[in-house]
Amino acid sequence: MSRTTLPRARTLALLASAAGLALVARGALRKRIDRSPLWPMPALEDPISGTGGRGGTRPAGIRMLVSGRDEPADGVVRLHLEAMDAGDLPPWRPGAHLDLVLPSGLVRQYSLCGDPADRASYTVATRVIEDGRGGSVEVRQQLHEGSEIEVRGPRNRFPLVDAQAYVFVAGGIGITPVLPMLRAAEEAGADWRLLYGGRSRATMPFLAEIEELGGPGRVTVAAEDEDGLPDLAGLLATAPEGAAVYCCGPEGLLGAVEGSLPDHCSLHVERFAPGAGAGGSGAFEVELRKTGATVTVAADSTILAAVKPLVKNVSYSCEQGFCGTCQQRVIEGEIDHRDELLTDSERGDSLLICVSRAGGERLVLDL
Repeated sequence: MSRTTLPRARTLALLASAAGLALVARGALRKRIDRSPLWPMPALEDPISGTGGRGGTRPAGIRMLVSGRDEPADGVVRLHLEAMDAGDLPPWRPGAHLDLVLPSGLVRQYSLCGDPADRASYTVATRVIEDGRGGSVEVRQQLHEGSEIEVRGPRNRFPLVDAQAYVFVAGGIGITPVLPMLRAAEEAGADWRLLYGGRSRATMPFLAEIEELGGPGRVTVAAEDEDGLPDLAGLLATAPEGAAVYCCGPEGLLGAVEGSLPDHCSLHVERFAPGAGAGGSGAFEVELRKTGATVTVAADSTILAAVKPLVKNVSYSCEQGFCGTCQQRVIEGEIDHRDELLTDSERGDSLLICVSRAGGERLVLDL
């Protein structure tokens, strides 16, 4: 082999090796994404609430204009959003949501309820909760036609799987992610049925469209002031073999569906808030190593709530374990992770203080 041929052969070998490593890395990344639809969702470089976050890459945002606003039901605000820059918006599938960065800086997640084929606009809706965490009230008071807002996403942690049959159960504003699923199931020619419950028909958005889409026999509307509580057990008992059951709504509704689910059906749920993250599993102590304080986290509270009075401008944003802004390093103690965001390596020595808890009686944080 000549002197000119030898370097070329080595170069080709190195290139082939690099290509092989890239394929392995890409495969590992795909497996991670498949296991957790929330990942990767990096923490915000500039935390929306508090300051001084752990760093990372700020998610790319899209500046959008509120091109339309209406109230499809009592206490429900629907926003139509159009991009301020030319070009198609990122695509989405039924079950996806947007992060809205509200004028105050709060970040809230709202399900997309428009048409995925529409690449020029997004549609979201929210029920206004007067004594909630403030996001829905701000939407009602601050976002009007002509308002500008930043959105991030879409992201999908509630994807519609392929199935021959579906049973959808929606409670109140939980209809928002389900509505595009109904359209998709109908378009695919799948066997589907819906139980849609609410306090009253006046408070239930999209009723006319849903009843027209499904017709008699497919759609059951259960307005509590007229019909009482719906017969979940009866509906699920007659679900077709192998049906995918989708449920979105308050925790009580989700618990009832989980308790009545037949063995021959698969369950897919989306909660208004993390099911076990806010509290539970008993109280524990948290030592703040930098601050020098020790606080008790009650069973019905969170680490974030306990440390906020002691740590000025502690970083947080969504308060539901979705964005990663509140990630903190753990110096000592067993961690009870209650998020789907952190990577396996991050779980070894850090946690999200808005939802995760101690696995034992004590944690020591680098705060």
